[in-house]
Amino acid sequence: MSLVSRVLDVAFPPRCVGCGEFGSFLCEDCLADAPYAIERRCPRCWMMWRAVYCTDCNHFPRSFTAMRSAFSYEGVARSAVLALKFEGVSALAPSMAKPMADALKLWSQPVDVIVPVPLGWVRKRKRGYNQAELLAREVSRLTGLPIEPQALRRVRQTPAQVQQPDEASRLRNIAEAFGPGRRSVTGNVLLIDDVATTGATLDACARVLLSGGAKAVYGLTFARED
Repeated sequence: MSLVSRVLDVAFPPRCVGCGEFGSFLCEDCLADAPYAIERRCPRCWMMWRAVYCTDCNHFPRSFTAMRSAFSYEGVARSAVLALKFEGVSALAPSMAKPMADALKLWSQPVDVIVPVPLGWVRKRKRGYNQAELLAREVSRLTGLPIEPQALRRVRQTPAQVQQPDEASRLRNIAEAFGPGRRSVTGNVLLIDDVATTGATLDACARVLLSGGAKAVYGLTFARED
C-alpha cells in the first residue's frame, strides 16, 4: 500500500457498503451473504428460468454466445453496483472483481481477451472513470488474461437501460450505440460490465466485436437483474 493510500485510509477509513462497518468497502461477511446467482437459470442470458432457454432468448436471438453473473442484483450486490457507479467508490472494483473471476473460472469458457463495455464520454467525465473498465482490469489482473479497452467505443449517448420499460425498448435504445474502437480483437472475447438487465447492451457490443473479427463473444457481469 502506498503512503498516499495509508494517509487516505486514516483520514477517510473504508466503510462497507453493506453493513457500514469500517475496514473495507465490501467486507467478507457481506460478500459471503450476497445473493449468488446460482439458481436454475437460462444458459444463454443467465436470467432466472426453469426451462432450457428463457422467453427473451427465444424471441430475441443473442449475438453473444452466453453470459454469466456472480450475483443477483439485490441486497449488498445492488448496493455495491450503485456505490461504484454513482457514488464514486472506485476502490470497490477489486472486491467486486474477485467473485467475477471466480465465476469465470467455474464457468471454464475458453476466452482469449477481455473487453470492457465502453462508457459515453459525458458520463465518464462526470464519473471520472468507466466502472466496467475498472472491473475488467481487475479481472485481467486476477486471471492473467489480456485486456483491450480500445476495442469498442460508444458512438451515441443513450438514456440508462434501467429507464426502459421492456426488452424491445431496451433493444431500440441501445441500437447502434457502439462502434469499433482503435484496436481490433480476434478469438474468443470476454465482455465485462457491472450489471446486466436484459443483456441488450452486451448483445449490441457483441455484434460490433463479431463484425470486427471476433470468433465468439461471452459476457460476464458482477450482477444480473432478474
